Amino acid sequence: MTAIAPHKGRVNPGAADLRRPVAVRAAWLLAGAGVLAVLAILSVSFGVREVSVDDVLAALGGHDDTIAQAAIIKRIPRTVLAILVGAALALAGATMQAVTRNPIADPGILGVSNGAALAVVVGIAFAGISDPYGQMALAVAGAAVAATFVYTVGSLGRGGATPLKLALAGAATSAAFASLVSAIMLPRVDLLQAFQSWQIGGVGGAEWPRIAITAPVLAAGALICFASARGMNSLALGDDMAAGLGEHVFRTRLVSALGAVILAGAATAIAGPIGFVGLVIPHLCRMLVGTDHRWLLPFSALAGAALLTASDVVGRVIAPSSEEIQVGIITAVLGAPFFIWIVRRQKVREL
Repeated sequence: MTAIAPHKGRVNPGAADLRRPVAVRAAWLLAGAGVLAVLAILSVSFGVREVSVDDVLAALGGHDDTIAQAAIIKRIPRTVLAILVGAALALAGATMQAVTRNPIADPGILGVSNGAALAVVVGIAFAGISDPYGQMALAVAGAAVAATFVYTVGSLGRGGATPLKLALAGAATSAAFASLVSAIMLPRVDLLQAFQSWQIGGVGGAEWPRIAITAPVLAAGALICFASARGMNSLALGDDMAAGLGEHVFRTRLVSALGAVILAGAATAIAGPIGFVGLVIPHLCRMLVGTDHRWLLPFSALAGAALLTASDVVGRVIAPSSEEIQVGIITAVLGAPFFIWIVRRQKVREL
């Protein structure tokens, strides 16, 4: 991938942020970890069935003697999945924004999530692939193909891969993939019933075996992104400056994109295409810890986990007792206005 050429005379916006005091960043990280811990407790405490503090403590100790304690034990994998998926999507979004220098880059907006979803649905419908490992591999491959396709289309014409062209190419590709997913699922009633909530994006069907399969893949993608953090800081200076500093621009961009694709693909395989987490969180985190990706990436992961966990709790609390609102709907309600605000405020310029 090639970087977007910066505007002439424009000063790198992250120069001052890179000098932000370490104590301030560390304090925000600790605060984020504390907020996530509180939300995790709330997640196992709130639901259709009311539980007491004693029930929560007993369930966390492994007891399931009462119905309330059994309900809490069922909520624990759901909470863990929300944390993992939220962190993965936010980390993927922050990495995609760094790689493309696009302020509105996000696995959902760029069509990566729907590309992964389409690959999984095609594999299930036409090849009968039900193995979790096979579905995970399909999701990552679909995410990679979608990312490559969108970037190629967005690079056509004069000016290369500008943020506006990438956003338009991603939106068109995402809509096309979503339509294909619906076209494949609608004639197959059994498939539609099994994956209707998955298509919206949710963590209600969390199971420990699926989490155990997904967690190592997410960890691998996260490690790739964290290892590329210093290179992402160089990319923010522009390709010429990064190359002058000794950075291998193409390799850094390729490796970073690989980490983001793995995260987005694996998260989509287990929770469905959840949008806007990777868009909203990195922008908010930059306001708090600056643009140094060595701090931005871990803080984005914490904040993304907190957002998805909170969205899951809200979806359970505000819905009727017999239903719940999937987290994909909650994040869309929160993220769509934020997306419009970013486009209007930044005029879709590069980072």
